[in-house]
Amino acid sequence: MNCGSDKVIYMDNNATTRVAPEVVDAMMPFLTDCYGNPSSMHTFGGQVGRAINEARAAIAELIGADPEEIVFTSCGTESDSTAILSALQTYPEKRHVVTTRVEHPAVKNLCENLDGLTGHKHRITRLPVEADGTLSMDQYRESLGEDTAIVSVMWANNETGVIFPVEEMAAIARERGILFHTDAVQAVGKIPINLKDSCIDFLSISGHKLHAPKGIGVLYIRKGTPFIPFLNGGHQEHGRRGGTENVASIVGLGEACRLAAAKMTEENTRVRALRDKLETGLLTKIPRALLNGHKTERLPNTANISFEYVEGEAILLHMNRYQICASSGSACTSGSLEPSHVLRAMGVPFTAAHGSIRFSLSIYNSEAEVDFVLDKMPAIIENLRAMSPFWSEANK
Repeated sequence: MNCGSDKVIYMDNNATTRVAPEVVDAMMPFLTDCYGNPSSMHTFGGQVGRAINEARAAIAELIGADPEEIVFTSCGTESDSTAILSALQTYPEKRHVVTTRVEHPAVKNLCENLDGLTGHKHRITRLPVEADGTLSMDQYRESLGEDTAIVSVMWANNETGVIFPVEEMAAIARERGILFHTDAVQAVGKIPINLKDSCIDFLSISGHKLHAPKGIGVLYIRKGTPFIPFLNGGHQEHGRRGGTENVASIVGLGEACRLAAAKMTEENTRVRALRDKLETGLLTKIPRALLNGHKTERLPNTANISFEYVEGEAILLHMNRYQICASSGSACTSGSLEPSHVLRAMGVPFTAAHGSIRFSLSIYNSEAEVDFVLDKMPAIIENLRAMSPFWSEANK
């Protein structure tokens, strides 16, 4: 298997990220010599337990939390489900969930299942978004009711990078006695977060979105927040999530969070500048190209651009010939031929929604890579449009 080619230009970091070399180094002892069970009474296992606690502290530091508010899970999806289902079990008389029409499938599909669950009569409010992907705060306020158990709104959209005002939304929910959860999988490590200054009750993290391995996540649970575990078993995580800890990945996530804290300025300066150069170049060089999402209220690494009258899958196939990696939407839905539910919610025209490409950069991208993409993309789109009857019809 050849997965190490230096020629690959990887701009699909919202799908998954490269595991940082420093993270691999931090993990290796716990995949070899330090194999003790962290719950054991002996010193050999105890040193593993201390490594988990050090990782917990590093994660808490990145998001402005206390270490005891950090619960390790298997992924962001588990964290999302745990938070929402806990709230519904805590308040069984409350059957209402407020979310948005642009959530990741981890929340979107869970809410669809709750909506259709026979005999439970859950009520789901899905807030619409504006054409630029932002939310109406007036509509949000009006959506909250006496029977609302929890609000679940992502911090930043995985397809467009649009940032939602979750701290303000959480404060409003707190005033109404409603729990608030945010899927912050895309936001953590890219923008500053300080939960000590917020009213957020639950927050989800996924390691593989910030240069840690796949298969490790975090659920932040604010002190004092009522909580019912999703996965019962042993006493691990202070009884909040059963199962022997994934030690190596936990240690890796801790190291990734230390790196993210150190690289935050670079993420918001150099990476943002690369994103802006790529975005401006594509919009300038290619006619009928449209930016999807708010111009400024967006993650520093993400650009979602529609190329009218061509298919996103065809674009990606042609990009793949040059080993340029990007996405036509969420990695969890990109196998579908349907237009992105995010872009449909934004009202992006059908002729553009089908031709959307998400570029998501990281600290490992270079200006030379951006230049290469800008050199190849105009010809790719031009050639595909030459074969498109829709393009011919539009340009008669």
